[in-house]
Amino acid sequence: MRFDPATLKYNEAGLVPCIAQAEGTGEVLMMAWMNADAVTKTLETGRVTYWSRSRQAFWIKGETSGHTQELVDLRLDCDRDCLLAIVRQTGAACHTNRRVCFYTSVMSGDEVELMAPLAD
Repeated sequence: MRFDPATLKYNEAGLVPCIAQAEGTGEVLMMAWMNADAVTKTLETGRVTYWSRSRQAFWIKGETSGHTQELVDLRLDCDRDCLLAIVRQTGAACHTNRRVCFYTSVMSGDEVELMAPLAD
């Protein structure tokens, strides 16, 4: 059966969340949004493409930073309302220059920074 991005369940803004996970390690790198065209572009090019809500434009991961995500596998959850992109991450996944976006933990009610930005 051929995959059709129109079969996904998008929110009222026409977006679906996509979690990026590192190939091999399973490390959760980030979460961003995709619309149907971003899903299509990702599958066609192998370069993970998101939809930037703030810029209202496509965002090809690493296009300006060089911190790219090469698509290995794109998976759908059971409800078809969330995507999991298995990627080969080059450099930082987070715009703060950290390996992952999930670098802050809440411990005993306090925020604790788990990692510093990567060295240039």
